[in-house]
Amino acid sequence: MKLTFTKRDGKYDDLLIERSTGRDETIRCPKQGIIPHDMVHFAVESTLVHRGFLTLVADGNAAAFATKGGESEEAIERLVETFQAEMWGGRVPGSDLLATYEHACDAHGHTAVDVTAEDIERIRAAIDALTDEWNNLPINGTLVVEL
Repeated sequence: MKLTFTKRDGKYDDLLIERSTGRDETIRCPKQGIIPHDMVHFAVESTLVHRGFLTLVADGNAAAFATKGGESEEAIERLVETFQAEMWGGRVPGSDLLATYEHACDAHGHTAVDVTAEDIERIRAAIDALTDEWNNLPINGTLVVEL
C-alpha cells in the first residue's frame, strides 16, 4: 500500500492511500503541530509485526476515525497515541513510555502488545526521520512511504 502525505496550508494536510486493489482513498489529516497521526501509525506499524490501523486499511477497511479492529489493532492505537504524547511533551525514558502505554491499554480494557526497548528506539528513529522530511517539505510538497 502506498501512502502519499501532502503538506497543505490551513488546518489540514492530505493523505492519499493507494491500495493494491485499486480502491484509492484520500483523507484529511488535522494538523497537530507534529507529523500527521497516520504518519506515526506508519512509523509504528512498519517497525513492529503487529496489526494496526494501516493493516485494516490495507485489508480494504475505510480509513475513517471510526475504523476499529481487534485487540492488536486497539493496542497499536494506544502505542501511536503514546508516541504522539511524547512528541508533544518531550522525550522520556523508554521505561516511562512503556509504562504509559501499558496504562493506556489497561484503561481501555485491552492487553498491550509486546514492545521492547529496541522497538522503542527503532520507532523513535523512524519518527525522527519522518519528522525531518516532513518539516523540510514546502506547502503542497509530498512525502511517500509504502507499507
